[in-house]
Amino acid sequence: MSSSTMPEILTQDIGDVDLSYLLYEGDGPTLILMHATGFLPWLWHPIARELAPSYRVIAPYFCDHREVEPEEGGLSWMRIAEDLAAFCSRLGIERPGLVGHSMGATVLTLANAAFDLDARGIILIEPIFLPQDFYKIRLKVEEHPLASKSIRRRSTWESREEALAYLRSKPLFRAWDSEMLDLYLRYGMREGDSGGLALACSPKQEASLFMGGMLFDPWPLIPKVSCPVLVLEGEMSENREYIDLRKAVASMKNADYRLIEGAGHLIPMEKPGEITGMIRDFFDRR
Repeated sequence: MSSSTMPEILTQDIGDVDLSYLLYEGDGPTLILMHATGFLPWLWHPIARELAPSYRVIAPYFCDHREVEPEEGGLSWMRIAEDLAAFCSRLGIERPGLVGHSMGATVLTLANAAFDLDARGIILIEPIFLPQDFYKIRLKVEEHPLASKSIRRRSTWESREEALAYLRSKPLFRAWDSEMLDLYLRYGMREGDSGGLALACSPKQEASLFMGGMLFDPWPLIPKVSCPVLVLEGEMSENREYIDLRKAVASMKNADYRLIEGAGHLIPMEKPGEITGMIRDFFDRR
C-alpha cells in the first residue's frame, strides 16, 4: 500500500452518542487500533496504511464523545470499554484483532473480559495496570500525578512553527518518528477560537480520561482474557517503576511478553516500523 493512502473519516452511532473513527479498507480480517490517553487515531496512520489491504483497519477516537468533568471522577475506562463493544456490535465486527496503546490497551482488556468483545488476538502496548492499592484511592484532580499536569498543559500556540518548537523542546516528544510528530501537529491540533492552534483533545478532556483510569481495578478481569496476547513494554518507560507487566502476563492464559529496547512509553510513536512488523507477524500467524 502506498504511503499516500488515506483513510475514510466516518462516524458511528452507538446508541446515545456518536463515535468518529478512521477506516482503512482491506480484504483481510478487521484490526482495531486503540490510541493512548489524550492522543488520537491519526497517530496509527503510518502503521495502519502498511497493514491494509491485508487487513481492514479501524481506529476509533475516544476523547470527547462523552462530556464528564474531571472533578467528578472523569470518564471511566470501563465505560469506554462498553462503548467500544457497542461500536463493534453496531458495525457487525466479529472476532477482530485488537491492538491498544496505554489507555487503549487497558480499554481493550476490559472490553474483552467484561463485555465479551471476542478477539482473534490482542496486542497490549504499555497497558496501564496500576498496583491494586491505587484503585482504592479517590484522588482529586490536583492530587493525581497525570491529571494535575494535563489540566495545566499548554494548549494554544500562535503558529504551527511555534507549536513544533514547543513539542521538540519536551522530552515526551523527543524520540518521536518525524512523520508521527507531523501527524500530531496536523490532526492533534485545530484552529483556535482566536486564531493560531489549540489541542484537539483539550486539557480538561485529557484530565477527565486520566481520572477515569482510577475508577475500576482491571486486575480481577485480566485472568479472563483467554485469547492469544502479546504484551509490549518499553525498556526506557517510566511506567516500569510501578507497573508490573510480567505479573499481568503471568495472570493470562495465553500471553507472551516482549521488551522493546530503546523505547519509552510511547512505543508506536517512536518505533512505528518495528511495531508494524510485530502486529503483522502476530496476526498473520492467526
